[in-house]
Amino acid sequence: IETSYAGVQYPDALQAQGLYQIQPPLPYIPGMDVTGVVKQVGSSVTKFKVGDRVMATMTSFGGNGAMASFVKASETSVWKIPDNVPLSACANLGRNYYAAYHSLKIVGEISPGQLVLVDGASGGVGMATIELAKAMGCYCIAGVSTKDKMQYPKSVGADLVLCYGKNRKSYKRFKTEVKKASADLFGHPRGVDVIIDMVQGELFDAALLSCVRPLGKICLVGFTAGQKLIRPGILLVKEVCVVGSLWGRWAVENPEQHTENVYEMLHYLARGDIKPRVDRIFPLDRFIEAFQLFENNKGRGNTIVCFREEDQQRTN
Repeated sequence: IETSYAGVQYPDALQAQGLYQIQPPLPYIPGMDVTGVVKQVGSSVTKFKVGDRVMATMTSFGGNGAMASFVKASETSVWKIPDNVPLSACANLGRNYYAAYHSLKIVGEISPGQLVLVDGASGGVGMATIELAKAMGCYCIAGVSTKDKMQYPKSVGADLVLCYGKNRKSYKRFKTEVKKASADLFGHPRGVDVIIDMVQGELFDAALLSCVRPLGKICLVGFTAGQKLIRPGILLVKEVCVVGSLWGRWAVENPEQHTENVYEMLHYLARGDIKPRVDRIFPLDRFIEAFQLFENNKGRGNTIVCFREEDQQRTN
């Protein structure tokens, strides 16, 4: 595949700093998501031909290798992009939408009419989670750390956006607001059904555990506020299920179900239910700035690095 765009997300920045749970041997080529045009196919490949516009996730290569002018990917990790969708819009589909869909469908087991709470909701996975939850027929409350971020989850369809702030006082206020909204606005007096948690840190104990209903689920996707100990006594009393969510391992072990999930997401995409966007594009010679956004906790939406603009590939 000749690369057009490669996605950058929080896990890529963590990995570059040596802080991610999966560490490749040095030196390595970062990046899991890539879009571009097929330039060559293997003799046994039947689903693709030269010239196809595609996206690929580099799961067959340890989740790395996307940031190169040309990449090699397994046929099972490559997907055709609908003609009406720009290559740039899909360059973070794996990091963002795959993670979100796995958390909602496989881990969270949501169903239409349920109430989902998403924190870190101005980031790429958070905004993808909102779009997918709405496409799946759920109500969605979004939480962000500062008021200036509230516009982003609202723009992708969140039913309610609240600010949890950055201290225990604001966490307590957020907890009260979520519980009141769950009962008064959404008819869920016992709390939200599923929480998709990108933040963890002190927010988890100070607010999230009180927001979820008994026998509800908290899906741990990340820990942008750091990792804090989880007290099992509270989980016991509340009867809350806390589950880690990593789609990559599951996809490798369940390839047919993962394929089904991707086709469902592509269906949502073609139908317009989800609209992957491009928030920030960095030219290749400024790729470090894309990583620094996430190192400084300023990443939001879809951040990508441009190797070759799509119109250049179409004319060559």
